[in-house]
Amino acid sequence: MTVLPKKPPADQVDSTVPAALVVPACPVCRAPEPRFPPSLPSPRPLLTIRGRVYWRCEVCQASFLDPGQLPTAAVEQHHYRQHQNDPADSRYRRFLAKLAEPLLARLPPGAHGLDYGCGPGPALAAMLGEAGHRVALYDPLFRPDQDVLRDTYDFITCSEVIEHFHDPAGEFDRLAELLRPGGWLGLMTCFQTDDHRFATWHYRQDPTHVVFYREATLRFIARQRGWACEIPCKDVALWHKTPG
Repeated sequence: MTVLPKKPPADQVDSTVPAALVVPACPVCRAPEPRFPPSLPSPRPLLTIRGRVYWRCEVCQASFLDPGQLPTAAVEQHHYRQHQNDPADSRYRRFLAKLAEPLLARLPPGAHGLDYGCGPGPALAAMLGEAGHRVALYDPLFRPDQDVLRDTYDFITCSEVIEHFHDPAGEFDRLAELLRPGGWLGLMTCFQTDDHRFATWHYRQDPTHVVFYREATLRFIARQRGWACEIPCKDVALWHKTPG
């Protein structure tokens, strides 16, 4: 395993603020202009790394790529096709079990679910199906079946998906409409922790990862919608939609 340095190379981080930069609204919590630490003289990015500008919302603690630099669908699809997500891969199944096991412990028998952003190899859906649940599949690139978005579900999973959202708040609104009252939304993404590691963090270096959530971010967004949030283990959040 490669150990990343705590401080990025000097030529990697640009401390200057790009000219004519427009401060964006937060795409995660919709704060119209994210608050900034009082130590800063004016709103400025969290970091500028090799021309890529990242902002931090001090309302929900999310970090995100500047909206003007989001990757195109063609770039995303090319990158996603490099992923190896074999449903029969035992190591991949162990990874997905971090989300599957706590979610399964909360589901009633024979629940109907949706794997949202399932990708080309829906291994998580296979695991949940083996446990006796029906799982529909949706992915905007690989499974663009609009019919499944007209139904509602007892549970929805987003495994390694929400970091790709270009409009996280809009996507969470859609998921809320798809989820039945009392249902569960299972999320898995690598939580951001220390800012001093952000520049060299392997998760940030994926060109399709454009939003980064702290544990506090996911708790905030659930609370914003009146939902409960459980963190059963690192990098996993379970949102429970209020019944009734």
